[in-house]
Amino acid sequence: MTRVWLPPALLTGYAVAFGWRALGGGLLVFDDHPGQLYRLTHAITLGLAPWRFNPGWWAGYAELQYYPPGFAWLGALVHLAAGGALDVTTVYQILLWLAWLLPGVAVFALLRRALGDPWLALPGAFVALTLSAGCRSGVEEGLRWGLIAARLGWGVLPLLAWGLWRWAEGGARAPLASAALVAAVIVLHPAHAPAAVLLVALAALAAPPRPRRLGEAALILTAALGLAALWLLPLLAHLRMALPLAWGDASPSALAWGLARRPLLLVLLAANITGGVSLTLGIRPPRRLLWLQGLVPALLLVTMADAILGERAGVLWLPADRLVDACLLALILGAAAAIAGLVQAGIARYRWKPPWAAAGIAVVLGLATGVSLAGAPPGSREPSLSLWPRPRDWPTSQEIIRGNRMEALWDQLRRAPRGRVLFLRSSVPLEFGGDWWRAHSHLTSLTPVVAGREVVGGTFTHPSPVAGFFYRGLADGPAALTAPVRVLAERLDGVSVFGRELARLRPEEFSGLAARLRVTAVVALEEDIPSLRFLTSDPEWGVPARVGPFLVFSSAAPRPLPEKVGPDRYVAFLPSPEGGWASTGIAWSPLWQARTPAGSVATRQGELGLLEVELPKGAGAELTLHHRPGVAEWTGALVSLVAVAGLLLGGRRPGSA
Repeated sequence: MTRVWLPPALLTGYAVAFGWRALGGGLLVFDDHPGQLYRLTHAITLGLAPWRFNPGWWAGYAELQYYPPGFAWLGALVHLAAGGALDVTTVYQILLWLAWLLPGVAVFALLRRALGDPWLALPGAFVALTLSAGCRSGVEEGLRWGLIAARLGWGVLPLLAWGLWRWAEGGARAPLASAALVAAVIVLHPAHAPAAVLLVALAALAAPPRPRRLGEAALILTAALGLAALWLLPLLAHLRMALPLAWGDASPSALAWGLARRPLLLVLLAANITGGVSLTLGIRPPRRLLWLQGLVPALLLVTMADAILGERAGVLWLPADRLVDACLLALILGAAAAIAGLVQAGIARYRWKPPWAAAGIAVVLGLATGVSLAGAPPGSREPSLSLWPRPRDWPTSQEIIRGNRMEALWDQLRRAPRGRVLFLRSSVPLEFGGDWWRAHSHLTSLTPVVAGREVVGGTFTHPSPVAGFFYRGLADGPAALTAPVRVLAERLDGVSVFGRELARLRPEEFSGLAARLRVTAVVALEEDIPSLRFLTSDPEWGVPARVGPFLVFSSAAPRPLPEKVGPDRYVAFLPSPEGGWASTGIAWSPLWQARTPAGSVATRQGELGLLEVELPKGAGAELTLHHRPGVAEWTGALVSLVAVAGLLLGGRRPGSA
């Protein structure tokens, strides 16, 4: 009994100790965490419908429609399940713990079932739990940086494999419930969707009769797409509203170098090759994890095809560097299977006694190898395995808010004239220096939540059209509102805005654009002063207020924004003495419907990405704006309802599960 429970107890004890050290000090605000908290707040306060319009960032955006909503939806469901007793920050903490634990627990459960020995499952689970190695779903990026959706989706993949296990070994029942897990992967992080599809296909091919089983696999995947249609169908219908974030290097050479510079990853690859060779030579039983081992070559082929053809074909929504995460998970599973297979073959052929001694040797060797290769390679600050957190690398909200006088900044912004706040930087630096990659927090992204002021800038790289204009300006013309974003927002901090270098930006040029965006307050850092002549030489912005490390420039005149009067309903008064097209000051969306007392008016997207309406001549018009779901939204909701009903009915039929 001790032999059975000791491995999961060791893994759990380590995971809880690490998690308490990293997450137990308070709300994390390093890097992207504040922005993820903002999206969770959106889901809880505005609702789960992905088309809900949120005016807080970039003049407004349907945040959950154009960004995978699974993480925010999950948090909102936790909030609802608790009857509203848990506040947003507590729910966020719960999700962080889940994101930290899920990959290790899920891989342990899968390998325990596949290998039949908890000791043999332990090394693979430990590596999956602690892996960083440049993996967007790893500890450093997926947890510490705040890419939580990527890590959660990554953790669901081994759960999907676990659910497919009996069917892959020849079970007669098609696991229709696996469709829910595939759908969860899609809405959590679509970059993991190819791995989910391959898992289902490989499980179908693992046993005869393959033609019938491939048909069942197609049914599972169709049901999964149906479940995700509520989000996926409108996204595809309005894809031009979501700029591809293509700032990473997804070339084949970059991907190969990323693997070659990590000795740990090379060891995992070597273990997979050894497993394949041993299977060919008949050294180990071929049944164990055979179908899962096919995931490694299949994913590598898909990733390399994406790297070679994706850019040329203009397919940038699933960049190859994002597919690498699933490849690394497949390498871990394949290496664990290979090592376990060799141990089991040794037990069978050489009659090692007792068997658990061989398993223990494998565990010690596996963990020792992983720990010895855990460090960061030359030129990288990210370790291969994150074995223990340093508190200064996991800053909490109390430290950063107090140290940067954020409460005083938000209070200053509350008192600024009515209008938006423009942040010249995407983040708050957490250490001295001029490097764009220095430690930082996008804490200013919470300004709409804390101070009640809409913002432009002040948050991480964003896919909205208005953000595209903010990064590139008018020089690119209409392309700025649809072209892929190839530069991280952090690289532009203190360097440029609206596509112009700060030092070369003319006062009248900046003030004109700020007026069109309804900006009445501009926030910079003191270190930006040498480049702020476009503000300091313009009397419109006056003398800045100094708050901690910040400079706050305010315009004397207010610039009213459309006023919210109900869910997704806004009212604005627009003067139109000459009639024609007029800007509303709010971001354009294909779902806007505009009316005046005289009836409906036409809408279009302006050159800044703002909503423009065609008004008749007159002294002015009270304009009612309604962000309503359209055909794609209602169709997606209907398809998802049909998919749910189909799965419930299918689960009751004999021969299905």
